[in-house]
Amino acid sequence: MTAPDESEEDGGLVARNRQGDNAAPLSITEISNMLKRVVEDRFGFVRLRGELSGVKRAASGHLYLALKDENAVLDGVMWRGSAQRLQFSPEDGIEVIATGKLTTYPGRSKYQIVIDSLEIAGEGALLALLEKTKAKLEAEGLFARERKRALPFLPRVIGVVTSPTGSVIRDILHRLADRFPSHVLVWPVLVQGQGAAEQVANALRGFSALGVGGPIPRPDVVIVARGGGSIEDLWSFNEEVVIRAIAASTIPVISAVGHETDTTLADYAADRRAPTPTAAAEIAVPVRADLVATVADLANRQRRAVLRPVELGRERLEARVQRMPRLDQLLQPHSQRLDDLGERLRRGLMDRAGRGREQLAGTSARLSPALLRRSAGDAQRQLERVRLVPELVTRPIERKREALGALARLAQQFHPEEPLRRGYAIVRDANDKALTSRALAAKEAALVLQFADGRLDVVPADAPPPPPPSPRKRARKPAADSSRQDDLFG
Repeated sequence: MTAPDESEEDGGLVARNRQGDNAAPLSITEISNMLKRVVEDRFGFVRLRGELSGVKRAASGHLYLALKDENAVLDGVMWRGSAQRLQFSPEDGIEVIATGKLTTYPGRSKYQIVIDSLEIAGEGALLALLEKTKAKLEAEGLFARERKRALPFLPRVIGVVTSPTGSVIRDILHRLADRFPSHVLVWPVLVQGQGAAEQVANALRGFSALGVGGPIPRPDVVIVARGGGSIEDLWSFNEEVVIRAIAASTIPVISAVGHETDTTLADYAADRRAPTPTAAAEIAVPVRADLVATVADLANRQRRAVLRPVELGRERLEARVQRMPRLDQLLQPHSQRLDDLGERLRRGLMDRAGRGREQLAGTSARLSPALLRRSAGDAQRQLERVRLVPELVTRPIERKREALGALARLAQQFHPEEPLRRGYAIVRDANDKALTSRALAAKEAALVLQFADGRLDVVPADAPPPPPPSPRKRARKPAADSSRQDDLFG
């Protein structure tokens, strides 16, 4: 009997079943599946703490990342449904706590964690993420002071982005009603939890998209408000999507998130920060009573400014009137002078009359009939010495006669009936008015042609026949009318 071949003991070229060995060889898939089951059964629920690294979001929406510490690295995957529920944006360097189960990936002979939830590991890590996000957005200029816009002094419409069921909206409405009642548009959103950041960003973009004069009035200012809470409760207002929506808003934004000691990145991006939602309402509108009082005060000042010159003028006038003399004082010297002149006039007239009477008496004494006859004789002799020449009278009369004759010849030449002797005629209407154009003559039903030797009644060819005269008119018309007119102008 021969000894067994060494190849059978130590392994040969072709695999054979060994004596007493009943274990069949496993395929790679089989062993991978076995390992997968063992790992998933043993580590079906784990919570891991580590730093995010290599965060990448695929086009499908799945999130791929790695968790690491000082000595080890573990790959991880978060499916799209779970990734959409994240309350923060995963970034490299954030320390997190991942909850899920361990599994294997046969395609690469690797094990990994399938993450169901991802949370920031403690407030310190959350603040580190906050500072990182703040530095990133600040480097982009989203918090720059020159980007801040002035708020309208008196907005007609105020938009509010907040929860419609909380006390914040009631505080804002109550404060607005106390200070200055305004038209308020509320865009209801979640203010914490999953999807809150996206709703707030969509509300800001929605207000900016409203057109002027549309069915929904466009706000003049927008208040983003939320009550106080922990940093986790306010985290939605630290999300990058909200900050970018505030910076891109075409409407001035007031941030009123939390209480006075709470600070979010929304406060840095907004045009104005309010310590509380109630303070945001106070910043948005002035006090109506103060405005009414200011307007009334300005009206009073305007009235006083208008009346002040009048009052000053009245005071000056009264002062000058007091310094002016009275009317009787002004007239008294003139009245006295008038009396003096009247008396002087009376005495002057009496003296003049007396002197005239004396002069007349002296003259009448010198008048005598002989003197009058002597004066008349002297005048008679002077008249006889003057020679009267007839030409002095006849020459002007002759010149006037010649001028009168020239005027008579000119009048005869321009007499309106003078052309009739040369064969012309004058066309007259029924009222004996001369007609100077064919158009006027065509409108008349009857015409009268005046010649040098008399008149002739005619009818235009294109005129309608005149109505027959009434018997009364024929009785009144004299039979020898045409002869009478001829005698008038002949």
